[in-house]
Amino acid sequence: MNGFSSEAQTMSLMAFIAVITVTLLLCVMTGPDRDDLGEFYTGYRSLSPMQSGLAIAGDYISAGTVLGTIGIIALLGYDGMTLTLSTVLSLVLMMFLLAEPLRNAGRFTMGDVFGRRSPGPVVRITVAAVTLAALLPLVIFQLAGAGDLLAVVLGFHADGFKTGAIVFLGLLMITYAAIGGMKGTAFIQIVKTVVLLGAATVIAVLILDRFDFSPPALLDAAKEGSGLKDAYLTPGLQFAGDEIDMISTQLTVVLGAAVLPHITMRMFTARSAKAVRRSMSWAVSIVVVTCLLLAVIGFGAAALVGHKELAAGDPQGKTAFLMVTQAVMGPDPNTVETLVFTAVATAIFLTLLASVAGITLACANTLAHDLIAHGLRDSRLTDRAEMAIARSAAAGVGLFALAIAAGARHLNLQALLTLSFCIGASAVAPALVYTLFWRRYTRTGLLATLIVGTVSALVLTSGSNLVSGSPQSVFPDQDFNWFPYTTAGLVSVPLGFLAGWLATVLYDNDATVQRRRYEDLEPTILAGAPTNS
Repeated sequence: MNGFSSEAQTMSLMAFIAVITVTLLLCVMTGPDRDDLGEFYTGYRSLSPMQSGLAIAGDYISAGTVLGTIGIIALLGYDGMTLTLSTVLSLVLMMFLLAEPLRNAGRFTMGDVFGRRSPGPVVRITVAAVTLAALLPLVIFQLAGAGDLLAVVLGFHADGFKTGAIVFLGLLMITYAAIGGMKGTAFIQIVKTVVLLGAATVIAVLILDRFDFSPPALLDAAKEGSGLKDAYLTPGLQFAGDEIDMISTQLTVVLGAAVLPHITMRMFTARSAKAVRRSMSWAVSIVVVTCLLLAVIGFGAAALVGHKELAAGDPQGKTAFLMVTQAVMGPDPNTVETLVFTAVATAIFLTLLASVAGITLACANTLAHDLIAHGLRDSRLTDRAEMAIARSAAAGVGLFALAIAAGARHLNLQALLTLSFCIGASAVAPALVYTLFWRRYTRTGLLATLIVGTVSALVLTSGSNLVSGSPQSVFPDQDFNWFPYTTAGLVSVPLGFLAGWLATVLYDNDATVQRRRYEDLEPTILAGAPTNS
């Protein structure tokens, strides 16, 4: 990959500084100005449906989604498109099935949702552990790739710069989460979504202009550029023709992507059931448009850059967005084209910042609210004390994540992204479905679902070829690969559902109590009716 012009790199650096300044000001201006839990955890539900929808879409469209989607489509064609459709379908299912009941049942965290039916410290502690198990791999994955990405953009390739970039981004995400709270991080997500949409639209239009706005011509050129000919638009390339592995991955993404705790926490910021429906309509529309733009950019990368150069830039295609931007600008970009590149680089930088800040906030919230305030303590904490703990937890989570990311940045950490989705699909999704819709579901069933779903995802993923046994694994020089599929979802998802059902049926000591509690809560959960429970 040829380096970018010094003018483009200078403008990108200036844009990054401006972005940091503006987003920090946003956090200070919109963050809570007093010790009030409602303001810190939900922003007093003051966002409009459109603003909330932009924030949900911003949390959902992570840096991994943007860069990974474009890369997979550019390198693998059809398989990348099916993965993109699975991502969209996951949010659609959230909108129609879970969004409104989640908003009605919850208060600040996912532990509040489960605690409504199954109160007690054990449930809170387990939910906090599952939340951390699902989100920490995701934030480590995104931070670890940040150093290399910024090095490509700015032209500083020293190891010290890459490590320093990870540490700097990690400290920024701690600041955003601790100062801004829910409302502050929401506004960062809104800015990120608008900038990303704008930059992606410009690049997609420039790519289509190269092919006279003819999608068939673009696809034909992508097939040629991929070097795979007709196989580029047929399924199976990503999994060497293994249809079961492909189904497992798609199942994991559909069930796991939208139920991760940093997404579900946005449901609690809606003013009403009607507002959450409108917010989700905005979010789904934005995600659909964004994914269509990413598909055009991915096919454009295959057509204009070619498989060989894309793979040389990054084996997973994470630099495809930047490379195709360089390709449409040409070898001697003018001022306008340089501004376009700067906009794309800024969009990627904002996406990194916003994604890790939102995830860090979700981790901090569950540590403060679920683990400490309701799990480990018998007496109630004051609002001031809980907010102080939440801010300290943001620092602790951030420092832990950036330390691991800096130490592991040389490794391929794709397994961490897959693990997060697997835990979401195997533990969180079945627990939410049972809790919100099954009257008989017991505390024992809930704990079994969360524990078995999480442990099975961890164990099976550790034995997959994403961890060892292949050149693209975390440990390419070792081989303890015993699980035959890339993604654990085909096994771990049924295990999560089965564990909850069996534990409820076989150990139903509190089934009557749980049924009565659900009947009392049912009008609130399903219809938003007020209740004294």
